[in-house]
Amino acid sequence: MESLPEPARVVLLPDGTHAYLPTANPPAPAAAPVPVVQHIHHAPPDRTVQRLTLGAGAGAGAVAAGVYFGPLLVGVLTAIAANLALLALIAAVCAWGVVTVVKNTGGHHGKRRG
Repeated sequence: MESLPEPARVVLLPDGTHAYLPTANPPAPAAAPVPVVQHIHHAPPDRTVQRLTLGAGAGAGAVAAGVYFGPLLVGVLTAIAANLALLALIAAVCAWGVVTVVKNTGGHHGKRRG
């Protein structure tokens, strides 16, 4: 408890307002914090399209469109690819089912001779 500063004293002034009296020994100001310089080495993002766009004389609107629509286009193409993969799986299952039914119900015409 000795390391804590003594509480500020409040006095009543003659005009009826309250005021704080300064402490006898104000605490020494803390030393300024030393900035921590931290080097984190990450690969910079690929900005080739933006650099080409600016180098070709296009404005900031084209760069902003590239930044916005680039990831959006990747997401849309991924969704399309997933849908096509699901449709291909369904088509393969249906074809297998048709071949199996034809083999089992086709009589001697659906079986291999050997």
